[in-house]
Amino acid sequence: MESLYQYAWLVPVLPLVGATVVGMGLISFGKFTSNLRQLNALFIVFLTGASMVLSFALLWSQIQGHESYTRTLEWASAGSFHLSMGYTIDPLSSLMLVIVCTVAFLVMIYTDGYMAHDPGYVRFYAYLSIFSSSMLGLVVSPNLVQIYIFWELVGMCSYLLIGFWYDRPAAADACQKAFVTNRVGDFGLLLGILGLYWATGSFEFGVIGERLESLLNSGALAPGLAALFGILVFLGPVAKSAQFPLHVWLPDAMEGPTPISALIHAATMVAAGVFLIARMYPVFEHLPSVMTVIAWTGCFTAFLGATIALTQNDIKKGLAYSTISQLGYMVMAMGIGAYSAGLFHLMTHAYFKAMLFLCSGSVIHGMEAVVGHNPNLAQDMRVMGGLRKFMPITWLTFLVGNLAICGIPPFAGFWSKDEILGLAFAANPALWLVGWLTAGLTAFYMFRMYFLTFEGEFRGNDISARQLVLGKPAFGPGAMNIAELHEEHENHDQGHSESPHESPLSMVLPLLVLAVPSFLIGWLGKPWANVFEEFIFPPGEEIVPSAHHFDSTEFLVMAGSSVGISLIGISVAILMYLTKKIDPGAIAAKFPALYKLSLNKWYFDDVYDRVFIQGSRRLARQILEVDYRVVDGAVNLTGLATLVSGETLKYLENGRAQFYALIIFAGVLGFVIVFSLV
Repeated sequence: MESLYQYAWLVPVLPLVGATVVGMGLISFGKFTSNLRQLNALFIVFLTGASMVLSFALLWSQIQGHESYTRTLEWASAGSFHLSMGYTIDPLSSLMLVIVCTVAFLVMIYTDGYMAHDPGYVRFYAYLSIFSSSMLGLVVSPNLVQIYIFWELVGMCSYLLIGFWYDRPAAADACQKAFVTNRVGDFGLLLGILGLYWATGSFEFGVIGERLESLLNSGALAPGLAALFGILVFLGPVAKSAQFPLHVWLPDAMEGPTPISALIHAATMVAAGVFLIARMYPVFEHLPSVMTVIAWTGCFTAFLGATIALTQNDIKKGLAYSTISQLGYMVMAMGIGAYSAGLFHLMTHAYFKAMLFLCSGSVIHGMEAVVGHNPNLAQDMRVMGGLRKFMPITWLTFLVGNLAICGIPPFAGFWSKDEILGLAFAANPALWLVGWLTAGLTAFYMFRMYFLTFEGEFRGNDISARQLVLGKPAFGPGAMNIAELHEEHENHDQGHSESPHESPLSMVLPLLVLAVPSFLIGWLGKPWANVFEEFIFPPGEEIVPSAHHFDSTEFLVMAGSSVGISLIGISVAILMYLTKKIDPGAIAAKFPALYKLSLNKWYFDDVYDRVFIQGSRRLARQILEVDYRVVDGAVNLTGLATLVSGETLKYLENGRAQFYALIIFAGVLGFVIVFSLV
């Protein structure tokens, strides 16, 4: 068994080998490598599958009680400074390895069908593989420096994948927006890491926590300064996990191919922020003010994402705001000390949200047969409807994911979300109230999405529905304008079928596989026998078996309230979008301010555009004026003075001795006059 851990480094290295081999082939023998499409894909999928098998073996070993294993080597040293690199396998990292590998493996299989006709097929697989390697390297990192290195690598991969279709202006803008927004959080993270090292002299999570506690107890470190370091570190997860106020990049990131939305923006990279909070838990638990900030940031983000998702018409953007909201639940759980509950929701959400995104890709793939390769039409729910009879497998798996995210028992999301809400009520009833209301909003907008997409009559051939979409683009700031949209619509083919069709086996098989954990995996966290909590618990704490403190009455009350608000949300969605007994347009007209607030995403993009983008441009113009008038003016004045003095002095250098004698006489006379006056 020990040899298994000695070769655990292969988990992140195998996908890296795949990316390197295929990438070098594209660079050196581009046309030849691109022609071997299926062979390259099979090679990368095989290596990812091998990593997945090894990850399951490591997880099983940890479940059986094997001690945590850390292997490091000294990377750099200078005096008392020593930096080690390596990997650590413990319950948390082994769980994350399985989540990342399984989702990546299934997404790669799905990609074969989704990207089958894309000219960048092989390049896309290379990007997928290097991202998987970077994410796996992040979760096994034993210290903050190594985490930061892989943190930046997954950010780079996200940039490449969001902007994969770089010839589209909207995709190019989206990847730049994601890159810049994440750099803000990453700069804070770097400052926090350096601050904690300055205070504790270590990059190791446990050591930092122990030394920080000692410094705070002795008064050697001011609590305010320690809290500042904690907030700076938290800025990293705020950006990476799309928390308020750095959440604005994630919806625009839907410009990337749908498999990326499932892998990066649902299950793995956006969960890296929650993972880092879990890793830093030994530090954060000694900083109550930071924990409070984390809890309320997550709580507000959950509510914010849900309110914006209410009015989204683009199916992928609706799921993106749903992801922001669910990540808010996880962050809130971490902030109130619900370590196991937050990670439990991370796991369940990874599977059912990845499935929902892949379902949306299947829907888009089917819609393109009717409307052509126009993302504005293929992704807009206003031209869908009735897809249940055309795409039965996609419909069934989407419904499973829908019930899971809405918290309907016995699906996975019920157990994880209910546990967070129950612990939030015990920690702070205000947090619970916001989370509870958000659960109702979640059920409403998810079933709104379901009814618009899969129920009713198919609207894809309705000219008026198409014109409505073409007149009102589904994308936000930074996307194509109306003229570009119409031009793209004219240039693309208009489809070859009157109705959508089910996706190929390579796409629907991952959906069916992901439906299994979306339905069953929640049972690991049932409160009367919480197997998950007995395996994943805060470092340094001993877990008490859940059966010893299970209160059936409390569970029924809390679970009943969360299911009740979800059923209310579903019922309202039924009345609005299935039976049409309530007109949503009339409600929007009655409360135009609230409707526009949601439709315009709380105006965050507009405010950021005016303050940061336009403001930066105005500041740049002012600096340019200063540079032109002051800096350049001073330089030009110096040159002018030199020119004038040179032109003047040249008349004094005429080579005539009597003239020089006259100058000397005048100088001596001047000195005599001056000294005589003194």
